[in-house]
Amino acid sequence: MALVAAASVVAVGLMATGLTGCADMSGITPQASLRDAPSLGLKANPDSGAQPTAQAPLTAEWWRDFGDEQLNTLVAQALQTSPSLKLAQARLARAQAVIEVADAATLPQLTGQLDLTRQRYTANGAVPPPLAGSIRESGTAQLNASWELDFFGKNRAALDAALGSANAAEADAQAARVLLASNVARSYFQLVRLNEQVNVARRTLAQREETLKLVRDRVDAGLDTRLELRQSEGGLPEARLQLETLLEQMALTRNALGALVGQPDGAAALAPSAQAAIKNVAVSATIPADLLGRRADIAAARWRVEASSKDVANAKTQFYPNINLVAFAGFSSIGLGNLLDSGSRQWGVGPALRLPIFDAGRLRANLRGKTADLDAAVESYNAAVIDAVRDVADQVASSQAIVRQQAEQRAAQDAAESAYEIAVQRYKAGLGNYLNVLTAETSVLAQRRLAVDLSARALDTQVALIRALGGGYTPGPAVTAGRQASAAAF
Repeated sequence: MALVAAASVVAVGLMATGLTGCADMSGITPQASLRDAPSLGLKANPDSGAQPTAQAPLTAEWWRDFGDEQLNTLVAQALQTSPSLKLAQARLARAQAVIEVADAATLPQLTGQLDLTRQRYTANGAVPPPLAGSIRESGTAQLNASWELDFFGKNRAALDAALGSANAAEADAQAARVLLASNVARSYFQLVRLNEQVNVARRTLAQREETLKLVRDRVDAGLDTRLELRQSEGGLPEARLQLETLLEQMALTRNALGALVGQPDGAAALAPSAQAAIKNVAVSATIPADLLGRRADIAAARWRVEASSKDVANAKTQFYPNINLVAFAGFSSIGLGNLLDSGSRQWGVGPALRLPIFDAGRLRANLRGKTADLDAAVESYNAAVIDAVRDVADQVASSQAIVRQQAEQRAAQDAAESAYEIAVQRYKAGLGNYLNVLTAETSVLAQRRLAVDLSARALDTQVALIRALGGGYTPGPAVTAGRQASAAAF
């Protein structure tokens, strides 16, 4: 204890007199600053000053709200088998191991030593007789202890940096989970869209086959010419081409979905649900003020800022004295028979102090590097925040626009279907030509395809908005290291 007290006095004296050799950290400071919610316009209703409307939190298994059991099964398979998710989990385990290493550096270290040697001593060296020129056995058995006295917080800063990195890795794993689930849902809804488009294409093909039969009957009756017959026949290859193109796209989408769930053939026989059977999920049409706390990718970026700031603190402590308390106790002798004799006992204890005096700028360069890393982490966080706000705004705008587009499309489709029925009836009655039927049919088919696409876009945008709002991410308790408290959560 007296040695520790003496070492403390020496360290304090060095700090008080400013004796840090030529190592000087002045002039090296971070330049970047974090963006907060008000600077991004995320605040209460700016027009009325009212409090923001309470937002219904997203559940961790938000995909169940669509009411499709096949989707639920696919997401569950993906979360269980996806290599990308397991990679994120492995990175988290690696970061947690680094915490244990950093935590161990704050505690006393104890090692055991046993050395047994058979040696011939030189006859022409500094070793006196009777050892000179003789062959002897020697041995050492002792315990060695050391403890770095962390007066300036170097080890604590390193531990806090490791904690920040582990918390970032944990948030990254959650972000990977949200991204994987959203990609599975979007791919599945794309498969649903293509399946609906295939149904429309098959209806189109059947409709054109019926029309061709009608035209042939009219040609046989002398009511139409071969021009109408050739026009009607040309519609069949076009319909088949569209059908084959859609079937190819379905096969590619199945392959992509199988890869996402970790089973390349897992979606080969999947029969997607009808588009009308999938529920629409109501998501808020405003950007919540707590968006920055809802997204795992932003949480990860914030924890990286925390880790970088602790790295800077650790780099600053390198400018201060390093004080270690070392001790050993054991036995050492020449001649193994005397190793455990009382006279072979040895021990020692004392402090060791290291002070940077001249390092050719190594410490300043290290501090500049860590400070630059902090600036980069801050700007990465700012970029993630800005991109998140833009992402939500885009999805909100698209959601609102799709609702308006669907209303207009339904009206246009009703009109097109009615016009087509009239054109067919007039053609059957000999009051119109076949060109009018083709024109009306083209409009009907375009509206049917557009209806499917808009419904698919609505589902896809809902998934994208859920992901943009965090996908049900809830920050858990910060990672800690044994008896050490974790870094403060943001």
